[in-house]
Parts: sequence; C-alpha cells; structure tokens
Amino acid sequence: MMRGMGNMQGMMKQVQKMQKEMVKAQETLNEKEFIGEATNQLVKAVFTGDRKMKDIQINPEIIDPEDSDMLQDFVIMAVNDALEKIEKETEQTMGKYTKGMPGF
Repeated sequence: MMRGMGNMQGMMKQVQKMQKEMVKAQETLNEKEFIGEATNQLVKAVFTGDRKMKDIQINPEIIDPEDSDMLQDFVIMAVNDALEKIEKETEQTMGKYTKGMPGF
C-alpha cells in the first residue's frame, strides 16, 4: 500500500513541475512580440503573445481618402497575419504540454 502512495507522490511532483514549466512558457510567450504585415509591409500590426495590440504602423503612401476600403483591408490583413503567427507559436510552445491530453 505504501508503495502505491510513493508512486502517487512522484506523479504529483511531476505534474507540479510540468505546471510550473507551462506557466513559465506561457509567460515567455506573452512577452514576445509578433509582427503581422500586409502586402509589401504597407501596414504592420504589432501584438504581444497574449494577443494585445501594441502598435500599428501605416505607410502614408497608401492613405487615399477616396479609397478607405483598401486601407481597411490592409489593416485587417496585417492584424490577421500577426494573430496567425501567435497561434502557430502558441501551438508549438504549449503543444508539448497538452499533447495527448483529452480535449486538446
């Protein structure tokens, strides 16, 4: 009976260690900056890993008062590009912890 308890304690220590590693990995990811870009870097959107926008840069050459739809499209393109980069890196970074777990 005691032998089973030792295994359980060892397993709990492993789980706690993994939880700490996951928290550290998520914190590191959250601090990282991701830059999404539209065509030819006409618009750049800068996000942190926790999906908070820090900056947006718009090349003045594309600002056309007669065609605001084009500018909107470039902004959407840059934002979506940054969010895709965050998602990809999140999967790569956190996936090693969630691989094989139910629901992931």
